[in-house]
Amino acid sequence: MTGGNRNDVTQLVPLIQAVPPVRGRRGRPRQRPVALYADRGYDHDKYRKQVRALGITLVIARRGTDHGSGPGVHRWVVEQSYALLHWFRRLRIRWEIHDDIHKAFLSLACSVICRRRVKKLSLR
Repeated sequence: MTGGNRNDVTQLVPLIQAVPPVRGRRGRPRQRPVALYADRGYDHDKYRKQVRALGITLVIARRGTDHGSGPGVHRWVVEQSYALLHWFRRLRIRWEIHDDIHKAFLSLACSVICRRRVKKLSLR
């Protein structure tokens, strides 16, 4: 968790390194993602080199180019998740001084969102 005026791209490599091993198929668990999808805000040559050095394929749009994905080709799940979390007023602006309290409210909000999604699926 960083301060409000920090650029998100500065936390890209620590975030990738914090990804836990992915279980599933037999054998050694995968330690890193295969590909990284990001928007134009992450288009910096310094971070592109760092992520490529980790062996991850990059899918990042270049600044100043036209939008080629079009509606419906790529769904940006993270942006949708932020929109859902902003329904909870307490998470829109961080009022809590302590990180642990903010993380607790964030976990509670994620639980409520998951419960609502599962409830919708069970009604079908």
